[in-house]
Amino acid sequence: MSQILSLIGREKELFNEDIEKYDSELKKIISSSTFLVVGGAGSIGQAVVKEIFKRNPKKLHVVDISENNMVELVRDLRSSIGYIEGEFQTLALDIGSIEYDAFIESDGKYDYVFNLSALKHVRSEKDPFTLMRMIDVNVFNTDKTIQQSIDNGAKKYFCVSTDKAANPANMMGASKKIMEMFLMRKSLNIEISTARFANVAFSDGSLLHSFNQRIEKNQPIVAPKDIKRYFITQQESGELCLMSCLFGENRDIFFPKLSKNLHLMSFADIAVEYLKGKGYEPYLCEDEDEARTLAKTLPKKGMWPCFFTISDTTGEKDFEEFFTDKETIDMEKYQNIAVIKNDLEYEQKLLENFEETIRVFKENKQWSKKDIVDLFFKMIPEFGYKDTGKYLDGKM
Repeated sequence: MSQILSLIGREKELFNEDIEKYDSELKKIISSSTFLVVGGAGSIGQAVVKEIFKRNPKKLHVVDISENNMVELVRDLRSSIGYIEGEFQTLALDIGSIEYDAFIESDGKYDYVFNLSALKHVRSEKDPFTLMRMIDVNVFNTDKTIQQSIDNGAKKYFCVSTDKAANPANMMGASKKIMEMFLMRKSLNIEISTARFANVAFSDGSLLHSFNQRIEKNQPIVAPKDIKRYFITQQESGELCLMSCLFGENRDIFFPKLSKNLHLMSFADIAVEYLKGKGYEPYLCEDEDEARTLAKTLPKKGMWPCFFTISDTTGEKDFEEFFTDKETIDMEKYQNIAVIKNDLEYEQKLLENFEETIRVFKENKQWSKKDIVDLFFKMIPEFGYKDTGKYLDGKM
C-alpha cells in the first residue's frame, strides 16, 4: 500500500478518518446482514468483498464472470483473513444469463446488493458490437439486478458509476450517465446509492497495471504525457463503495473530496517514479520502433525504454471532474467524502424510447456505431463526444 501511495503522490490513505469514525457501526451492520456482490472478482469488486468479509457477515455471495479472478479472490481471502462464521460462496456466472436468474430464484434473499460489474474501458467504444455489450452490462444488467433486488425485498442496492459520467466525453462515461437515469426510475421502489471515483491505481486492465506486465515481458513502457488523472487505491475504492451502500441515502452519489491528499498526476510522471522504484532509469524514445528495439538491450544497463505520447484517441477527456455545477453537494457530513444529493428526476418517455430502440436493433441484429452515438445524444443533449478516428488498439 505505501509503495502505491508514494507512486500516486500521497503519504496517507484518503478515508482513514471516516472509516475509523464509523467502523463500529460498519461492523454492527455487516455482522448482522446478508450480502450479494456482483462483479466481485474485479479489482473494485475484490476490494469491496474484502471490506465486507473482514467484518464477518452473516452471508456473503460473490458472483463474477471471471473464473480465474474468482479463484485468486478466494486464495487471497484465505491467505490474508482466513474464514468467517457466516456463509461464504462464490459463483462463476454471467449476470445476463439464465443460470444467474436461476441462482437468484433459488437463493436471492439479501439485505444489501452491490453491483460492481462494468465495461470500463474507453477502448471498448471502437466498434458497434462491443458498444452494444457495454449498454447491456452497464445499463440493462444493472436495471435487471435492481428489479430482482426489489422482488426479493433487499434493503439497499449499490452500483458503481464513474467520474466520467460527469459531463461525459466518451461512450463509456455516457453509458454510466444513462445508467444513473435508470437508477432514478428504480429508486421509487428501493433505496439506491452509488459512487463516482477516480482511476483505481493498478486495477486490472489499467495502464498502471500494464506497467507490471511490460516489466515482466521485457517490453517498453508507454504512457500519455498530457493526460492527468486522480488516483485512488483499490482498498480506498472498496471503502468508498461500502460507505455509500451502508450509509448513503436514496439517490446519493459518493465521491472523494479534492484536497492536498488527492491531486492530479500524469501517467508519464507515475511511469518515471515506477521505474525508479524498480531500479531503472527511464530512457525517453522518439517512437515505438526505437522503444521496441532498445527493450532488448537497455534493461541490462539499468535503463528502461519509455515512449511518452500526446493523446489523440477517441474518448479521452482533458480533465476529470466528480460533479457538475447543476448538482447539489453535501461537503459537511464526512471528513474526506462528499455526497451528491439527487432529487427524484427522470423522463419516463426518454427511458422507454431508449429501451425500445435498443430492442429493435437487437431484434434485427443490425445497428451501426452512428446509430448508438445518435441515441446517446438524444439521451444526453450536452454529450461532449468527438470521434477522432483513432483508438487505443492502434497504439502500443
